[in-house]
Amino acid sequence: MNDLYYENPYQSEFTAEVINVIKKEDKYHIELNQTCFYPESGVHPSDTGYINGAFVNYVYEENETIYHIVDVKPLKIHKVKCSIDFDKRYDYMQQHLGQHILSACISDLFNVNTISFNQGINSASIHLDKVIGVNEIKFSEKKANDIVLENINVEVLYPTNSELKKLSLKKIPVKAGEKIRIVKISDIDVNPCCGLHPSSTIEVQLIKVIKFEKYKTGIRIEFICGKRAVSDYILKHEAIEKMSNLLSCNVATVLGEVERLTGELNKALTQNRTLKAEVAAYEVQNMLTEATKIEDVRLLKCIYDKIDLKYANMLATKLVSHPKVIILFGVKSQDKANLLFMCSKDLKIIRMDSLLKDAITLIDGNGGGNEFSAQGGGKNNNNLDSSLDYAYNKIKESVLLSFIPS
Repeated sequence: MNDLYYENPYQSEFTAEVINVIKKEDKYHIELNQTCFYPESGVHPSDTGYINGAFVNYVYEENETIYHIVDVKPLKIHKVKCSIDFDKRYDYMQQHLGQHILSACISDLFNVNTISFNQGINSASIHLDKVIGVNEIKFSEKKANDIVLENINVEVLYPTNSELKKLSLKKIPVKAGEKIRIVKISDIDVNPCCGLHPSSTIEVQLIKVIKFEKYKTGIRIEFICGKRAVSDYILKHEAIEKMSNLLSCNVATVLGEVERLTGELNKALTQNRTLKAEVAAYEVQNMLTEATKIEDVRLLKCIYDKIDLKYANMLATKLVSHPKVIILFGVKSQDKANLLFMCSKDLKIIRMDSLLKDAITLIDGNGGGNEFSAQGGGKNNNNLDSSLDYAYNKIKESVLLSFIPS
């Protein structure tokens, strides 16, 4: 097969003949006599496009034969017109060349090697064999962008064995009789590579690191190049403009205004939590006073409508901090019911998890917990009253039995 994508990675249309069509699981795998479609590899997703109007959604190579997968069997076998999605192709080319440049800068500056490279739909990433800090990453990014602007020619070489030995390659994964494809960016980067790249560094446009995190023994760096980086800038600039309008400030002072508002919000949230705790303290005292007493055990059965579940938990926790108290709370929301059962640590009358396990079946739910605290949720909030009544009667029965003289 004639691999046109290596001869000219910018070619997007061509004519070919169908050599073979294999049907597999309602898909048609087409072999052409020549192709511009790049098959999926370890560094590139495959091209997509059309063969005589039939959409090619995936391309792969198997036993040195390239197959193009379509949903519709081609009617013609001679002189089929083909085209690839060049915008997608060029996007991956930009990311790949950007990776070569960024990895070369990190290696040259800090002697840290790239173990793997991954191309995603929204971003690309490299995995380094050692950890480097934020300053080192920023410095590498700056140097990489300096190289982009130098407009350096990208060469593709197929060296002989003697020529290969003269190249400054760290690793040469050569098999017997194998032809090696070398991508060379001046003296900045010289590496074996089967991927596609723009012909000059200037076509990368921009390299921007957007995220990094420790990964295994090294670090994973996520980045974007070319159109992705430009689109990302436009999107973020528009977002900042909208924020400046909402905050009635100019773009330059947005960050300071957000920091000021964040401080005020945190202060207000702290005050709110303090007030909630004070209100809860008064509410707890009233609830304990009004609680039903069965022998010397205070039992509270309450149903709340659309209350914050965290607040219900706080109330319950404060209540059972008092001796001999059992809480049976039901919390209704629009499409769900929650049960919250708790008891004081000095009560060993009935386990809360066992009680919940039985009661929660009435609301078609599930949950769990331990001897002193259990909670869960279900979809049937119409049966919430019945669920709490069941739990209430079980506790009442257990309390009364515990007070029968032996």
